[in-house]
Amino acid sequence: MARPSKCRFVCGLPRCAAFLPSDPVEDPPVVLAVDEFETVRWMDHQGLDQEACAVRMGVSRATVQAMYDRARQKIATALVEGRALSIQGGSYRICSGTKCRRCCREKERMPMKRIAVCYENGNVFPHFGRTERFKLYDVKDGKIVSSTEIPAGDYSHEGLVELLNNEGVDTLVAGGMGGGARAALDDAGITVYAGASGPADNAVEALLAGNLVNDPEAQCCHHHEGDCQHHHE
Repeated sequence: MARPSKCRFVCGLPRCAAFLPSDPVEDPPVVLAVDEFETVRWMDHQGLDQEACAVRMGVSRATVQAMYDRARQKIATALVEGRALSIQGGSYRICSGTKCRRCCREKERMPMKRIAVCYENGNVFPHFGRTERFKLYDVKDGKIVSSTEIPAGDYSHEGLVELLNNEGVDTLVAGGMGGGARAALDDAGITVYAGASGPADNAVEALLAGNLVNDPEAQCCHHHEGDCQHHHE
């Protein structure tokens, strides 16, 4: 199953989609994607930080930073080399302002978000790729308003990410996972808090209170064995 990609939300198309130097060179124009342009608009023009930009565009902070770095490099190339700059293409969706759950305008009013936890018998299950269930928490204004459980199914890591993506999950709380799973979750714009343990409800409450520590080194390994165990490969 192909790794899912998450569309980036933009508030609208740029007012001017092409910039031409007064004495252009013959080299082809530099092409800046619309979603890359949006990161520059939010962060450089509007003064938002990386996290706020990520929220408005519906992707992870790492994804925003990567797009922003590419955009800055392309703009610098156009300016230094005297090349035309064209803004077009990219993976984006224009916000509706009313119907889109991830619209930046809706997010500014703190809409409902959804947190998933790798789950077993009330606790955080320690291995993302081997979890048999997820518990989903709907959160609004920093408080849990509802929760439900769903089966994980017999999916690959990419399939599990697609399942969470289709359920509208913004954040995942897990015990540990491998690098491939982390990459797939990042590409899908799902924020990961790894290294969690104990009761799932407590972990989510700690997350909402800002007290849940993310351990980026947490791996899907048995503590008493030397190598990682992967069920979904």
